[in-house]
Amino acid sequence: NYGVTTTVSLGSTPADEAAGIALMQEQEHPALDRARLYSAGLNAVGKTPEEARASVDRLADLKVFAIKYHINGNPNDMTEPTWSAIVDESRKKGLRSSVHVYYHKDAKASIDAGVNVIAHSIRDQDVTPALIAEMKRKNVAYIPTLTRDYSVFCYETTPAFLNDPFFRRGLSLYSEQIPIVTAPEWQEKVRKDPTTAQIKQAILQAERNLKLLSQAGVTIAMGTDSGVASNPGRWQGYFEQVELEMMVKAGLTPMQALVAATSGAAKVAKVEQQLGTIQQGQRADLLVLNADPLTDIRNPRQIHSVWIGGRQLPRAH
Repeated sequence: NYGVTTTVSLGSTPADEAAGIALMQEQEHPALDRARLYSAGLNAVGKTPEEARASVDRLADLKVFAIKYHINGNPNDMTEPTWSAIVDESRKKGLRSSVHVYYHKDAKASIDAGVNVIAHSIRDQDVTPALIAEMKRKNVAYIPTLTRDYSVFCYETTPAFLNDPFFRRGLSLYSEQIPIVTAPEWQEKVRKDPTTAQIKQAILQAERNLKLLSQAGVTIAMGTDSGVASNPGRWQGYFEQVELEMMVKAGLTPMQALVAATSGAAKVAKVEQQLGTIQQGQRADLLVLNADPLTDIRNPRQIHSVWIGGRQLPRAH
C-alpha cells in the first residue's frame, strides 16, 4: 500500500519468528500478492561464546537469511568474545551478520571482528576517517534508521501526519496504536523522559554521519526499524516514505536516497541478483509513480500502481 515491495526483518519475537520464516520460505511462486519478506529470526544471543555459536547454529538450521546481534553500550551487553563468536559462526555458516549499535566504539569493534552491516546510526560522535576507510575496505554497509529516533520524540504532541490521507490509508493496521500515541498521558511521558532530549541531539549526529558516510562512498541501505511491537508509533509502510525524506534532509540527493532504498538495499541483503533494479532477469517488483521522485523526494507517495513478480496488485483505498 505504501510502495514497499520487499522488506527485511532483522529481529523477530519468539511469537512471530516461525511465521516470518515461513512467509520467507513460501514466497517463491508466481501468484505472490504481497511484499516479499526476508527474516533473520530472533537475534543471536549467549552468555558465553559457546552459547552464542549455538544460537547462530539454531538460526542457520531454520534457514534465516542473516544474523543480527545487539551492542547497546551498557553493562548488560554480551562480552566481546561472545558477540565476536556470533560474527565468526555466522561467517562459517555462510550468513551475513548485522549489529545494532549506538556508539562509535562498538561499531569499530564489530567492524574489526568482521561484521557485515551496521544497523542504526552511530550517534555519539562523528565517524572518523579511519572508520570510514575500514568500512570501505571491508565493504561494510550502513543502515541509518533515522525514523527510529524520530519516533522517540515525535509524540511529545500529536503529530500532524496522523491526519495525512496518505498515512491514513494504513488505518487497518495503524488504528490499534493511534490511541496509544495520542493519549495525553503517553505524550506527557515522552516529554518528561530524559531519553527524549538525548535522542533529539543524537538524530542531528545521525544525520551528519549519514552524509559523511554517503559522501565517502560507503554503501547505504534504507531502513526504518518500523513495526516493533514494543514501541508504538513506528508505522510500517508510512515510515519508509518518511525515511526517504529524512535522508534527503540529512544531505543526500533524491537519487542517493532512492538507490539506498532499491539497489543499495538489495546489495546489502545479498538479493541483488533478483531484486533492486529494473533489468532483464530480475523479478518484476515495481513501484510505478505519477510524478518524478528525482525532483521531489515526496513524489514516491504519488503511487500509480504496485507490481509483484509482474502482477499488478489491487489498488489500495
